[in-house]
Amino acid sequence: MSWTADDIPDQTGRIAVVTGANGGLGLETARELARKGALVVMGARNQEKAERAVADIEAEVPDAKLELRVLDLASLASVKTFAERVIAEHPRIDLLINNAGVMAIPQTPTDDGFEMQFGTNHLGHFALTAQLMPALVATPGSRIITVTSTARHAATKLNADDLNMDDNYTPWGAYGRSKIANMNFALELNRRLEQSGSTVMSLAAHPGYSNTDLQAHSAREHGGASQRFFAKTVQWVGMSPSRGALPQLRAATDPAARGGELYTPRWVNTGSPVRRPVTGRRNRPDDMKQLWGISEEATGVEFDVEALASPDAS
Repeated sequence: MSWTADDIPDQTGRIAVVTGANGGLGLETARELARKGALVVMGARNQEKAERAVADIEAEVPDAKLELRVLDLASLASVKTFAERVIAEHPRIDLLINNAGVMAIPQTPTDDGFEMQFGTNHLGHFALTAQLMPALVATPGSRIITVTSTARHAATKLNADDLNMDDNYTPWGAYGRSKIANMNFALELNRRLEQSGSTVMSLAAHPGYSNTDLQAHSAREHGGASQRFFAKTVQWVGMSPSRGALPQLRAATDPAARGGELYTPRWVNTGSPVRRPVTGRRNRPDDMKQLWGISEEATGVEFDVEALASPDAS
């Protein structure tokens, strides 16, 4: 039988942090977790849109437990402030859903000077996960879900000497690079967690071809032919956001899910959520370790999983 949101176990008493929770997949993820009883911390940059998202959820789930927090993943200062405030209020976190992202936009810098897609989609989430880790390791069996994309298969290779792609920037190449980084981060994080003996699990998910505002935003920002094409076709053949969110929801809540797994639509870009084997020439241990080192240096955040997962860590 197909897995649906009805299969999500009771989440009462659990704390979930969802990035990009003001629309699309993030909104649907927050909605379903709240429907099942979780307290959902909704991280979002656009607070006006986020307030509408809260009202939308509460109209459908009147007893929803929601907390709205400012989070701009393109600003490491914003990430740090968000993480500090969340941990101060929630010293234990059960779920972190690294969902937010931008797609196929013109070359633009983050607040810290990084290429926007790599900086937002990967570096922001890398820093956020590291800074929320004390609350995650304090919760046995907590999970970190990082959202990737089939675009990772067409990624431009990561070049440590040209991190901002000044020599060869293309909107889709940069997007693919950020999405393979998401995938490799999820896998390397899980490897380090397992090595440390932690019960925290890191998994990856991709939503397939989902009709969210991501494609429309890309078309508005860039205006290229491919962006306009995808913005139109996703309206005709794309899955609804509620269906597109199912892979990450299954990765986050299915009792049978295990660290290091990948959840995707059954037919690559459409269908019910299933577990898929992790394959591909990009998923190499050396690449993952290189990405980790580059990410620590770029963000200035030391992410020592073994130290953070130690029973003596404070």
